[in-house]
Amino acid sequence: MTPATRLDLDPDQAPEPATGSWLERRLPVGRALRREYRDYPLPRNLNALWFFGAFAVVTLAAMIVTGICLALHYTPTEAGAFDSVEAIIRRVPSGWILRSVHMAGASCFFAVLYVHIFRGLYYGSYKAPREVLWLSGFVALLMVMATAFFGYVLPWGQMSYWGAVVVGNAVAAIPLIGHPLAGMLLGGDAPGAATPMRFFVLHMLCGGLICAVLFIHIAALHVTGSNNPAGIEPRSPADTLPMHPFYTTKDGVGLCLFLAVLLGLAFLAPALLTEADNYLPANPLLTPPDITPEWYFTPFYALLRSVPSRLGGLLLAGAALAVVAAVP
Repeated sequence: MTPATRLDLDPDQAPEPATGSWLERRLPVGRALRREYRDYPLPRNLNALWFFGAFAVVTLAAMIVTGICLALHYTPTEAGAFDSVEAIIRRVPSGWILRSVHMAGASCFFAVLYVHIFRGLYYGSYKAPREVLWLSGFVALLMVMATAFFGYVLPWGQMSYWGAVVVGNAVAAIPLIGHPLAGMLLGGDAPGAATPMRFFVLHMLCGGLICAVLFIHIAALHVTGSNNPAGIEPRSPADTLPMHPFYTTKDGVGLCLFLAVLLGLAFLAPALLTEADNYLPANPLLTPPDITPEWYFTPFYALLRSVPSRLGGLLLAGAALAVVAAVP
Protein backbone atom coordinates (compact mmCIF):
# COMPACT_ATOMS: atom_id res chain seq x y z
CA MET A 1 0.00 0.00 0.00
CA THR A 2 1.39 3.38 -0.97
CA PRO A 3 1.45 6.10 1.68
CA ALA A 4 -1.46 8.57 1.55
CA THR A 5 -0.72 11.99 0.18
CA ARG A 6 -1.95 15.23 1.78
CA LEU A 7 -4.83 15.34 -0.69
CA ASP A 8 -5.92 11.86 0.37
CA LEU A 9 -6.22 12.86 4.01
CA ASP A 10 -9.34 14.08 5.74
CA PRO A 11 -8.95 17.88 6.07
CA ASP A 12 -9.59 17.58 9.80
CA GLN A 13 -6.74 15.07 10.09
CA ALA A 14 -4.23 16.94 7.92
CA PRO A 15 -1.01 17.87 9.73
CA GLU A 16 -0.87 21.37 11.08
CA PRO A 17 2.03 23.73 10.36
CA ALA A 18 4.66 23.89 13.07
CA THR A 19 3.74 27.46 13.98
CA GLY A 20 0.77 27.40 16.29
CA SER A 21 0.47 23.59 16.22
CA TRP A 22 0.61 23.38 20.03
CA LEU A 23 -2.39 25.70 20.32
CA GLU A 24 -4.19 24.02 17.42
CA ARG A 25 -4.03 20.64 19.15
CA ARG A 26 -5.66 22.10 22.25
CA LEU A 27 -7.97 24.71 20.74
CA PRO A 28 -8.44 24.02 17.00
CA VAL A 29 -9.95 27.38 16.11
CA GLY A 30 -7.91 27.71 12.93
CA ARG A 31 -8.97 24.26 11.74
CA ALA A 32 -12.62 25.05 12.44
CA LEU A 33 -12.40 28.34 10.55
CA ARG A 34 -10.80 26.64 7.57
CA ARG A 35 -13.45 23.93 7.55
CA GLU A 36 -16.45 26.21 8.07
CA TYR A 37 -15.39 29.17 5.96
CA ARG A 38 -12.37 28.78 3.68
CA ASP A 39 -13.12 25.21 2.56
CA TYR A 40 -16.89 25.30 3.13
CA PRO A 41 -18.58 23.77 0.02
CA LEU A 42 -21.19 25.87 -1.75
CA PRO A 43 -23.31 25.01 -4.80
CA ARG A 44 -21.68 25.97 -8.08
CA ASN A 45 -24.66 27.92 -9.43
CA LEU A 46 -25.29 30.61 -6.79
CA ASN A 47 -26.25 33.96 -8.29
CA ALA A 48 -25.82 37.55 -7.12
CA LEU A 49 -28.83 37.38 -4.77
CA TRP A 50 -26.74 35.16 -2.49
CA PHE A 51 -24.35 38.08 -1.94
CA PHE A 52 -26.81 39.91 0.28
CA GLY A 53 -26.27 37.70 3.32
CA ALA A 54 -22.60 38.72 3.28
CA PHE A 55 -23.62 42.35 2.76
CA ALA A 56 -25.80 42.14 5.88
CA VAL A 57 -22.93 40.78 8.00
CA VAL A 58 -20.55 43.52 6.84
CA THR A 59 -23.17 46.22 7.42
CA LEU A 60 -23.88 44.88 10.90
CA ALA A 61 -20.17 45.04 11.72
CA ALA A 62 -20.04 48.66 10.51
CA MET A 63 -23.12 49.51 12.59
CA ILE A 64 -21.59 47.98 15.72
CA VAL A 65 -18.28 49.83 15.32
CA THR A 66 -19.86 53.21 14.57
CA GLY A 67 -22.51 52.66 17.24
CA ILE A 68 -19.90 52.06 19.94
CA CYS A 69 -18.03 55.20 18.87
CA LEU A 70 -21.24 57.25 18.98
CA ALA A 71 -22.23 55.80 22.36
CA LEU A 72 -19.00 57.16 23.88
CA HIS A 73 -20.23 60.71 23.23
CA TYR A 74 -24.01 60.30 23.62
CA THR A 75 -25.86 61.61 26.68
CA PRO A 76 -28.99 59.49 27.32
CA THR A 77 -31.04 62.13 29.14
CA GLU A 78 -34.07 64.16 28.14
CA ALA A 79 -32.13 67.41 28.48
CA GLY A 80 -28.88 66.25 26.90
CA ALA A 81 -29.76 63.73 24.17
CA PHE A 82 -30.45 66.16 21.32
CA ASP A 83 -27.54 68.46 22.22
CA SER A 84 -25.13 65.52 22.49
CA VAL A 85 -26.05 64.38 18.97
CA GLU A 86 -25.47 67.93 17.70
CA ALA A 87 -22.12 67.95 19.50
CA ILE A 88 -21.16 64.66 17.84
CA ILE A 89 -21.89 66.18 14.43
CA ARG A 90 -20.24 69.55 15.01
CA ARG A 91 -17.49 69.14 17.61
CA VAL A 92 -16.36 65.50 17.87
CA PRO A 93 -13.52 64.80 15.40
CA SER A 94 -15.00 62.83 12.48
CA GLY A 95 -18.24 62.60 14.44
CA TRP A 96 -20.35 63.59 11.44
CA ILE A 97 -18.84 60.71 9.46
CA LEU A 98 -19.63 58.23 12.23
CA ARG A 99 -23.22 59.38 12.49
CA SER A 100 -23.72 59.54 8.73
CA VAL A 101 -22.39 56.00 8.26
CA HIS A 102 -24.56 54.79 11.15
CA MET A 103 -27.68 56.43 9.68
CA ALA A 104 -27.01 55.30 6.11
CA GLY A 105 -26.04 51.87 7.44
CA ALA A 106 -29.47 51.43 9.03
CA SER A 107 -31.21 52.01 5.69
CA CYS A 108 -28.74 49.83 3.80
CA PHE A 109 -29.07 47.10 6.44
CA PHE A 110 -32.83 46.92 5.99
CA ALA A 111 -32.49 47.06 2.21
CA VAL A 112 -30.17 44.05 2.10
CA LEU A 113 -32.29 42.19 4.68
CA TYR A 114 -35.44 42.66 2.61
CA VAL A 115 -33.64 41.44 -0.53
CA HIS A 116 -32.26 38.51 1.49
CA ILE A 117 -35.80 37.61 2.64
CA PHE A 118 -37.17 37.96 -0.90
CA ARG A 119 -34.47 35.62 -2.18
CA GLY A 120 -35.34 33.09 0.52
CA LEU A 121 -39.03 33.22 -0.38
CA TYR A 122 -38.43 33.08 -4.12
CA TYR A 123 -36.00 30.16 -4.04
CA GLY A 124 -37.64 28.23 -1.20
CA SER A 125 -34.94 28.61 1.43
CA TYR A 126 -37.61 27.96 4.09
CA LYS A 127 -38.31 24.38 2.97
CA ALA A 128 -37.16 21.27 4.85
CA PRO A 129 -34.58 20.75 6.18
CA ARG A 130 -33.99 24.53 6.55
CA GLU A 131 -36.87 25.46 8.87
CA VAL A 132 -34.54 26.40 11.75
CA LEU A 133 -32.48 28.50 9.37
CA TRP A 134 -35.61 30.41 8.31
CA LEU A 135 -36.96 30.85 11.84
CA SER A 136 -33.62 32.05 13.21
CA GLY A 137 -33.52 34.58 10.38
CA PHE A 138 -37.03 35.71 11.31
CA VAL A 139 -36.00 36.21 14.94
CA ALA A 140 -33.00 38.21 13.72
CA LEU A 141 -35.37 40.40 11.67
CA LEU A 142 -37.50 41.11 14.76
CA MET A 143 -34.40 42.02 16.75
CA VAL A 144 -33.17 44.31 13.98
CA MET A 145 -36.54 46.07 13.84
CA ALA A 146 -36.55 46.56 17.61
CA THR A 147 -32.97 47.83 17.58
CA ALA A 148 -33.73 50.26 14.75
CA PHE A 149 -36.77 51.65 16.56
CA PHE A 150 -34.89 52.15 19.82
CA GLY A 151 -32.05 53.82 17.94
CA TYR A 152 -34.46 56.05 16.02
CA VAL A 153 -35.70 57.56 19.28
CA LEU A 154 -32.23 58.28 20.70
CA PRO A 155 -31.56 61.60 18.84
CA TRP A 156 -34.63 62.97 20.65
CA GLY A 157 -35.80 65.06 17.72
CA GLN A 158 -39.40 65.77 16.83
CA MET A 159 -39.91 62.60 14.79
CA SER A 160 -38.05 60.55 17.39
CA TYR A 161 -40.30 61.76 20.18
CA TRP A 162 -43.59 61.41 18.33
CA GLY A 163 -42.56 58.05 16.91
CA ALA A 164 -42.13 56.88 20.50
CA VAL A 165 -45.59 58.27 21.29
CA VAL A 166 -47.18 56.33 18.41
CA VAL A 167 -45.51 53.05 19.37
CA GLY A 168 -46.24 53.60 23.06
CA ASN A 169 -49.93 54.10 22.28
CA ALA A 170 -49.96 50.97 20.13
CA VAL A 171 -48.37 48.90 22.90
CA ALA A 172 -50.82 50.34 25.45
CA ALA A 173 -53.70 49.00 23.33
CA ILE A 174 -52.75 45.39 24.16
CA PRO A 175 -55.41 44.02 26.55
CA LEU A 176 -54.45 43.49 30.21
CA ILE A 177 -50.69 44.01 29.90
CA GLY A 178 -50.61 46.95 27.47
CA HIS A 179 -50.50 49.88 29.90
CA PRO A 180 -47.93 48.35 32.29
CA LEU A 181 -45.79 47.30 29.33
CA ALA A 182 -45.93 50.77 27.76
CA GLY A 183 -45.07 52.30 31.12
CA MET A 184 -42.04 50.04 31.48
CA LEU A 185 -40.95 50.86 27.94
CA LEU A 186 -41.35 54.65 28.12
CA GLY A 187 -40.73 55.15 31.83
CA GLY A 188 -44.14 56.78 32.28
CA ASP A 189 -47.43 57.49 30.57
CA ALA A 190 -45.61 59.34 27.78
CA PRO A 191 -42.00 59.69 26.60
CA GLY A 192 -40.12 61.69 29.19
CA ALA A 193 -37.01 61.92 31.33
CA ALA A 194 -36.55 58.15 31.67
CA THR A 195 -37.13 57.30 28.01
CA PRO A 196 -33.71 58.08 26.44
CA MET A 197 -31.82 56.00 29.00
CA ARG A 198 -34.18 53.05 28.65
CA PHE A 199 -34.07 53.12 24.89
CA PHE A 200 -30.29 53.52 24.93
CA VAL A 201 -29.92 50.39 27.08
CA LEU A 202 -32.40 48.44 24.95
CA HIS A 203 -30.67 49.58 21.75
CA MET A 204 -27.31 48.27 22.96
CA LEU A 205 -28.84 45.08 24.39
CA CYS A 206 -30.69 44.23 21.19
CA GLY A 207 -27.52 44.84 19.19
CA GLY A 208 -25.78 42.14 21.21
CA LEU A 209 -28.74 39.79 20.81
CA ILE A 210 -28.62 40.26 17.03
CA CYS A 211 -25.04 38.97 17.06
CA ALA A 212 -26.09 35.92 19.10
CA VAL A 213 -29.01 35.12 16.79
CA LEU A 214 -26.79 35.66 13.75
CA PHE A 215 -24.36 33.07 15.12
CA ILE A 216 -27.25 30.57 15.40
CA HIS A 217 -28.42 31.49 11.89
CA ILE A 218 -24.99 30.85 10.36
CA ALA A 219 -24.59 27.63 12.36
CA ALA A 220 -27.96 26.40 11.04
CA LEU A 221 -26.84 27.29 7.50
CA HIS A 222 -23.65 25.29 7.85
CA VAL A 223 -25.55 22.26 9.17
CA THR A 224 -28.03 22.07 6.29
CA GLY A 225 -25.98 23.75 3.58
CA SER A 226 -27.11 26.49 1.23
CA ASN A 227 -29.83 25.91 -1.31
CA ASN A 228 -29.41 27.14 -4.88
CA PRO A 229 -31.44 28.58 -7.78
CA ALA A 230 -32.02 25.15 -9.33
CA GLY A 231 -33.47 23.77 -6.10
CA ILE A 232 -31.45 20.56 -6.50
CA GLU A 233 -29.27 19.55 -3.58
CA PRO A 234 -25.59 18.90 -4.41
CA ARG A 235 -24.96 15.15 -4.59
CA SER A 236 -21.18 15.04 -4.96
CA PRO A 237 -18.11 17.26 -4.48
CA ALA A 238 -18.23 17.96 -8.22
CA ASP A 239 -21.46 19.92 -7.64
CA THR A 240 -19.83 22.34 -5.20
CA LEU A 241 -17.00 24.85 -4.95
CA PRO A 242 -15.06 25.91 -1.85
CA MET A 243 -15.99 29.30 -0.48
CA HIS A 244 -12.43 30.55 -0.99
CA PRO A 245 -11.29 31.68 -3.49
CA PHE A 246 -14.36 31.28 -5.70
CA TYR A 247 -17.12 32.93 -3.70
CA THR A 248 -14.94 35.26 -1.64
CA THR A 249 -13.80 36.80 -4.93
CA LYS A 250 -17.35 37.18 -6.26
CA ASP A 251 -18.63 38.48 -2.92
CA GLY A 252 -15.69 40.87 -2.76
CA VAL A 253 -16.62 42.51 -6.07
CA GLY A 254 -20.25 42.87 -5.01
CA LEU A 255 -19.19 44.13 -1.59
CA CYS A 256 -17.10 46.90 -3.16
CA LEU A 257 -20.14 48.10 -5.11
CA PHE A 258 -22.34 47.88 -2.02
CA LEU A 259 -19.86 49.85 0.10
CA ALA A 260 -19.69 52.49 -2.64
CA VAL A 261 -23.46 52.97 -2.30
CA LEU A 262 -23.29 53.04 1.51
CA LEU A 263 -20.44 55.55 1.62
CA GLY A 264 -22.03 57.59 -1.16
CA LEU A 265 -25.15 58.00 0.97
CA ALA A 266 -23.11 58.76 4.09
CA PHE A 267 -20.83 61.36 2.49
CA LEU A 268 -22.99 62.93 -0.21
CA ALA A 269 -26.57 62.66 1.05
CA PRO A 270 -26.62 61.86 4.79
CA ALA A 271 -30.07 63.43 5.27
CA LEU A 272 -31.65 61.92 2.15
CA LEU A 273 -33.60 59.24 4.03
CA THR A 274 -34.28 61.23 7.22
CA GLU A 275 -37.20 63.53 7.97
CA ALA A 276 -36.22 67.20 8.34
CA ASP A 277 -38.35 67.52 11.50
CA ASN A 278 -35.96 65.22 13.32
CA TYR A 279 -33.33 67.97 13.21
CA LEU A 280 -35.58 69.95 15.58
CA PRO A 281 -35.49 69.18 19.33
CA ALA A 282 -38.41 67.19 20.71
CA ASN A 283 -41.40 69.31 21.69
CA PRO A 284 -44.25 67.47 23.47
CA LEU A 285 -46.54 70.48 22.88
CA LEU A 286 -46.11 70.61 19.10
CA THR A 287 -47.33 67.65 17.08
CA PRO A 288 -45.78 67.45 13.58
CA PRO A 289 -48.35 67.81 10.78
CA ASP A 290 -47.33 64.40 9.44
CA ILE A 291 -45.62 61.75 11.58
CA THR A 292 -43.59 59.79 9.06
CA PRO A 293 -41.42 56.82 10.08
CA GLU A 294 -38.24 55.73 8.37
CA TRP A 295 -38.91 54.09 5.00
CA TYR A 296 -38.21 50.58 6.26
CA PHE A 297 -41.02 50.86 8.82
CA THR A 298 -43.54 52.35 6.36
CA PRO A 299 -45.44 49.09 5.58
CA PHE A 300 -45.94 48.31 9.27
CA TYR A 301 -46.85 51.90 10.11
CA ALA A 302 -49.42 51.83 7.30
CA LEU A 303 -50.95 48.70 8.83
CA LEU A 304 -51.04 50.35 12.26
CA ARG A 305 -52.93 53.32 10.82
CA SER A 306 -55.12 51.37 8.38
CA VAL A 307 -57.92 50.77 10.88
CA PRO A 308 -59.40 53.11 13.52
CA SER A 309 -58.66 50.69 16.34
CA ARG A 310 -55.14 50.79 17.76
CA LEU A 311 -55.40 47.15 18.76
CA GLY A 312 -56.66 46.23 15.30
CA GLY A 313 -53.73 47.98 13.65
CA LEU A 314 -51.29 46.26 16.00
CA LEU A 315 -52.86 42.88 15.22
CA LEU A 316 -52.60 43.55 11.48
CA ALA A 317 -48.92 44.45 11.73
CA GLY A 318 -48.28 41.40 13.91
CA ALA A 319 -50.17 39.18 11.48
CA ALA A 320 -48.03 40.41 8.58
CA LEU A 321 -44.90 39.35 10.45
CA ALA A 322 -46.50 36.09 11.58
CA VAL A 323 -47.13 35.15 7.95
CA VAL A 324 -43.39 35.38 7.29
CA ALA A 325 -42.65 33.17 10.30
CA ALA A 326 -45.31 30.62 9.30
CA VAL A 327 -44.05 30.11 5.74
CA PRO A 328 -42.22 26.83 6.54
